[in-house]
Amino acid sequence: MPRMSSATAVLLGLLSAGPPICLSAQALRVPYTTFTLPNGLQVILHEDHSVPVVAVNTWYHVGSSDERPGRTGFAHLFEHIMFMGSEHVPTGEFDRLLEAVGADNNGSTTEDRTNYYEDGPANALPLMLYLDSDRLGFLLPEITTDKVDLQRGVVQNERRQSYENRPYGLAEENILDRLYPPAHPYHWPVIGSMKDLQAATLEDVRRFFQSYYTPNNSTIAIAGDISPGDARTLVQRYFGDIARGPAVIRMPPPPVHVTADIDAVLEDRVQLPRVYDAWHTVKAFADDDAALDVVANVLAGGRSSRLYRRLVYDLQIATDVVAFQDGTRIDGKFEIFATARPGHQLGELQRVIDEELRKLADGGPTAREVERAQNTFEAQFLSRMERVGGFGGKADQLNFYNYFVGTPDYFQKDLDRYGRVRAADVQRAVKTYLTGAHRVVLSVVPQGKPELGVKP
Repeated sequence: MPRMSSATAVLLGLLSAGPPICLSAQALRVPYTTFTLPNGLQVILHEDHSVPVVAVNTWYHVGSSDERPGRTGFAHLFEHIMFMGSEHVPTGEFDRLLEAVGADNNGSTTEDRTNYYEDGPANALPLMLYLDSDRLGFLLPEITTDKVDLQRGVVQNERRQSYENRPYGLAEENILDRLYPPAHPYHWPVIGSMKDLQAATLEDVRRFFQSYYTPNNSTIAIAGDISPGDARTLVQRYFGDIARGPAVIRMPPPPVHVTADIDAVLEDRVQLPRVYDAWHTVKAFADDDAALDVVANVLAGGRSSRLYRRLVYDLQIATDVVAFQDGTRIDGKFEIFATARPGHQLGELQRVIDEELRKLADGGPTAREVERAQNTFEAQFLSRMERVGGFGGKADQLNFYNYFVGTPDYFQKDLDRYGRVRAADVQRAVKTYLTGAHRVVLSVVPQGKPELGVKP
């Protein structure tokens, strides 16, 4: 990987605690300290005195992959319930108190975790920790039928807006259903099904909270203008008396075997047909995860990428094309999708996609294509590190690395993964996971026109 410019090195110096120092790419560090309370709550602390702000980022190690068939959507439903008030913080007060001190907050749910964060001025840290501790330690008495029904309706409307009533919104759910076996924890979407959301009972929701929303199943990352000693005292004050919960036991997921190409057609309220190709690959941080990220960039990362140039610019048969490697905690998939221009068929798009995959498998990428991908990932990486809070900021990344690889300061090693990718790695990844493997091909077509799908 090319060496960073001196300006980038200075930027990285600003990201560490204390006065700025110049760092090379080989010395990138995000210093941290960590401790664990007797109840099992792990805390990660990172000092960054560049601006007087603090981020409190909590990861509960529970996502949709911890659900079971017939009871999906609980992790995301619970994300909403967590904002509905706790024993000492009535509904609406959580946001009001944070806004009064100039702070904000949000949450998100994935297959693997549920995340909540607060960002604000450094002197708001005691308030942030108090609020988070109250909904961890004192939410259960406030989980009522009315609140569950209210948030159930909110999530069902969210599903309608993002899935049923959104063009191509059901494509991903259809791909997961075909790519993973029914017992696999990635078989269903994070938001769950309408049927399962409707079936959720008050007792189901309470049991979910007691099983997963415990100190020993969570980690808090506190980053910004802090004193580690003071932060530790506050954490002990607000979280120390919350009881440990039951140990979370996860069974290994069943193996994924895509033994033949799977072709499917989904009729939707869309004007233009779109084709999706999806392959089973590897989980995050596995040996070929970074190489597959580079594959995606070479294929569809910007206007000079191979598929964009062929489909959108040269042949003008597609309006867009996207490719990505989706490596998650226990598994991964690779996807390509492209939308046809009016007057063109999905079969035309699929032929070009297959041609470009074969070319990449036979000849590999150029050195320039690999270098461009590496530079793109490095720029995105450094952009995320410019802030301590929010999704993808340093507090969130410390939690991410801690959960996925067991080391909060994995920043340099993560970046190094991409620097080690060579053209031969990209070529091998294409042969192994794409051209040499079976896939799901999903055609999303206008209602009443199934004949527009890709022919097997």
